[in-house]
Amino acid sequence: MKKLKQPVIGILLISTPRFHDLGADTEHGFFYRRKGLVADDLCKRLEHAELIFPGVVYTREDLAAAMDAFTKGHADMIFASFLSWSDDFAWIRFLRDMPPVPVLFATIVLPKQRFSDSMTEDRFVEFLAAGGLVGSQEASGSIARFHRPLLRQVIGPMEKVMEETMRFARICALRSELRQTSFGLLASYNEVMWATYVDPYALFTEMGPELRFLSVIQLLDEIDALPEETVEAAMTSILDKYESDGTVKPDKMHASVAASLALEKLARRHEVELLVLNDIDATLLSKVGLRPGFTPCPGTEDVMVVPEGDIGAGLACYILNKLSGQPVNFIEPFYINYEDDTFAAGHAGPQDYTNPGSKTLISEDTRFARTNYRHAGAPFTWNLIGAGEKTMVHISQDGSSFKIAVGVVDALECEHFLAGYSHGLLKSRIPATEFFGRLLEFGVTQHYALTDGNWAGEIAAFADLMGFACLDLS
Repeated sequence: MKKLKQPVIGILLISTPRFHDLGADTEHGFFYRRKGLVADDLCKRLEHAELIFPGVVYTREDLAAAMDAFTKGHADMIFASFLSWSDDFAWIRFLRDMPPVPVLFATIVLPKQRFSDSMTEDRFVEFLAAGGLVGSQEASGSIARFHRPLLRQVIGPMEKVMEETMRFARICALRSELRQTSFGLLASYNEVMWATYVDPYALFTEMGPELRFLSVIQLLDEIDALPEETVEAAMTSILDKYESDGTVKPDKMHASVAASLALEKLARRHEVELLVLNDIDATLLSKVGLRPGFTPCPGTEDVMVVPEGDIGAGLACYILNKLSGQPVNFIEPFYINYEDDTFAAGHAGPQDYTNPGSKTLISEDTRFARTNYRHAGAPFTWNLIGAGEKTMVHISQDGSSFKIAVGVVDALECEHFLAGYSHGLLKSRIPATEFFGRLLEFGVTQHYALTDGNWAGEIAAFADLMGFACLDLS
């Protein structure tokens, strides 16, 4: 899929018109110039975002212009901070009149003040300029009274505030993208896994994506329309890059690659970023003759395919991919090895096999090798999860809303040991029985997303912003 877009941050810096022209003929100049330097420094620190900064807000007109700029610029979030003590007319109007948008209200603490006393005019103005704590406390009363949704607060030194701002900005950018994307379901939920069902209305209203229903007939049409040279080129690319275990039959691989290419083409045709495939659907298997085993196809960056008709798990994969920018495995934990406190996890069917730290073999899909389907035994990308720190995320629907569980685990070095399943050997940071005991108490389904690195903080913050229940096992 495409990487997460650059966040768009609206900058709302509030000060008082009473202080605006103080400081003439002093060492550090006018109050407004001092605050302008602070604003410039803050904006430079947010260089990895697109900024909408209409200037420091001193008047009603300034505030109206700022809110208009934030709205027209489609800000993902607004960074708000008092640069000094201030009349609170601007802040209260902002809370009352600004359309719903995530807000991070920041109180920045300096390591040391630039004055030791207020005995001169210059130092007195500097004292007034350092009064952001006063403004923040005043603002907090209105925050409590308005109960404005999507508003969070942070206090600390500049470095901490900037770090939290960029984390919050990425989460808000993700929220924006979820509200503008579409997922596809082909062709149905998994009828033996009712706990994985998600209400499309709740998906749209609570999470954001529109769900589009695609059919096996549409997939067959896409397979029939594929040029032979496209399929052959994809096969060659895959076989050149990945080893085979000797079980691959060219005609069956051709069929599987064609079906995989067609899945992605169908998704693009319907402007779908995430395609949730019920890969054990009877109609799919009888009409197509296999479950596609080579997504993402070579060169694919715009479509993600996940198995078993589980939209919640697909959401987890989508979100984790957007935040990390890395390939994501779709897994279910299989069993615990109590003696060494590890657990095996993985999944059959479509799987992102492109993580350079993993090991991939082209192998027979053994689960269907002995069936009567037309392409029984067609190969797939047998992926072994690479070693290292991983984030593991679960999402499912809980009543009318959603719930998220996140944990940090370590993948261990090993060789392929489960035929027909992309898999790995994992170890949680707490005992496995406690890890899964808490998940069972929280109430989950069997599916998770897994990727490199520690993204637990971002996932927990996303759940908090969205108002979802969250179990953090990091």
